Amino acid sequence: MDVDKPVELAAVTGAHGVTGEVRLKLLGGGIDVLRTHASFNAGEGGRTLTLVKIRSDNKGGAIARFAEAGSRAEAEALRGTVLTIPRLALPPLEEGEYYHADLIGLAVVTDVGEAVGKVIAVHNFGATDIIEIQKPDGKTFMVPMTVQAVPGWDAESLAISGEFVDR
Repeated sequence: MDVDKPVELAAVTGAHGVTGEVRLKLLGGGIDVLRTHASFNAGEGGRTLTLVKIRSDNKGGAIARFAEAGSRAEAEALRGTVLTIPRLALPPLEEGEYYHADLIGLAVVTDVGEAVGKVIAVHNFGATDIIEIQKPDGKTFMVPMTVQAVPGWDAESLAISGEFVDR
């Protein structure tokens, strides 16, 4: 875990309506996590966006209004902006919990120490988190974030059970 690296929570995908609202792609944690923060770092140059309101788009994303965007043109100019917060602004984790940002980039090994690849994404399609792993040849595969498939992880690597390795 790199405490100096900002944590990405969402990305602006475009304008919504004509009054300055934006569509957000959620990158982990969901709307409830976004609601706990009054402002976000927004891209390069130290820009900050102040959250005014947020609601679900009922499609797995969100609709938000920021104080700094009062028109469709201003909202459209935010397209591609990634909303981040400092890692230290997140609440501490309980045993067995993790932030997606802490898993992405970890080396992946089997439970007997054989190198497999690296974590490139964490998805959730409803039942549990799914870890996407990229092998050295560029091919990817996914494993569920369950005790059977992922017996453990630390700040350096994530171990997966050999039976889940895509060979």
